Amino acid sequence: MQLVALLLAFVGTISPVRQQDVRYSYRAGCPVAPRDLRVVHVSYRGFDGSARVGALVVHRRVAADVVAIFRRLYAARFPIRRMTPISAYRGSDDASMAADNTSAFNCRRAVGSATGGWSQHAYGLAIDVNPVENPYVLNGRALPPAGRAYVDRGHVRSGMAVRGGVLVRTFESVGWKWGGRWTGAPDYQHFSVNGR
Repeated sequence: MQLVALLLAFVGTISPVRQQDVRYSYRAGCPVAPRDLRVVHVSYRGFDGSARVGALVVHRRVAADVVAIFRRLYAARFPIRRMTPISAYRGSDDASMAADNTSAFNCRRAVGSATGGWSQHAYGLAIDVNPVENPYVLNGRALPPAGRAYVDRGHVRSGMAVRGGVLVRTFESVGWKWGGRWTGAPDYQHFSVNGR
C-alpha cells in the first residue's frame, strides 16, 4: 500500500536547464538567456488516468507557480496527453502541437502577430496545454489542424480548457491569463503571465 501511495504522490522539482533541454528551442538572440530558464518536472494524469511525470522549460521566476499549477491539476485528475520540452520536436511548434504536447519555452516569434514580436514562449512565460483539444483558431483555421474537431467549445470533452473549468481556474488562481478569452482569434491552449 505504501509503494502505491509513493507511486501516486505528486512530483514537483525545479532545476537549471541543461544543453539538451534547450538544444533546438534556444538560439542566439533569444530574449532570455539559458541561465534564466528552469526545467520543471511535474506529475500529471494521462488521458487513461495513469500517473506520469513530464517536463516543462520555463522562466525561473515562474517555476514555483508552474509546480503549484500542476500540483492542483494532478489532484483534480485533469488529463494531459504528454509533456515534453519542445527540443524533443527539434524546436518545431507545429510538430509539438500535432503530437498534442503540452509545452512552454520555445524561442520563436508570436504566431499571428502583425508586428512579428517575440512570443511569450520565447521568454518562458507561457504554456500551451493539450493543443489538439485546445486549438488556436487563427483566421478561421485550427492550429493544429487536428484541433478542428474541438473548435466548437460548446461540446465539452476531456482535456479541454473551458470558461469556469478546472484548467482555466487553476492557471488564473496564480494570476496567469487564458488565450481562450481573446476575441477574434482565441488561443484555447495558451496560458501566459501577461495575457499575450
